[in-house]
Amino acid sequence: MIKSVKLYFMLSLTLMSPVWADSFMVNSTDMTEGEFMSKAQEFGGFGCSGEDLSPHLKWSNPPKGTKSFAITAYDPDAPTGSGWWHWQVVNIPITVDEVVTGAGSADKNGLPTGSMQIRNDYGVKGFGGACPPIGHGVHHYQFTVHALSVDSLDLPADASGALAGYMINGNTIASSTIESLYKRD
Repeated sequence: MIKSVKLYFMLSLTLMSPVWADSFMVNSTDMTEGEFMSKAQEFGGFGCSGEDLSPHLKWSNPPKGTKSFAITAYDPDAPTGSGWWHWQVVNIPITVDEVVTGAGSADKNGLPTGSMQIRNDYGVKGFGGACPPIGHGVHHYQFTVHALSVDSLDLPADASGALAGYMINGNTIASSTIESLYKRD
């Protein structure tokens, strides 16, 4: 019995490995899954003194049918009742597979031509770094790249984060997330 379970398990892994190899993936040179972010990704304001740099993100193996990408950065632990949107970027061309550190600056947008940043919960069209309340514990920051089924999302220039999220989720074929941590004592 144990031998047949082992055989079944090994066969299952063998058959599934090509799926894993071709999965849509995101990685970063600035963050590691499940680890604490650096001061570079901390907000510069609201009592925080970080560099407020959006992280490097690189993605690979988008699924067939992908026509553009979107990036979201979200903190579900923010004590707001609805979390906190740190960054939303839409209309990233299909030819792009990476954004460099600091590309989401509101002052000097370094994102690809055609991309559009949505106003974050700090009230800025750009990246806003981590700044959880002092003593609130560990917060989980979810940086997600979405593979979209459309060339671009038809959003007004002043689109809300909720509207952008609705349009992103309604057109996502696949997504990949890096979840990093941050806390202030």
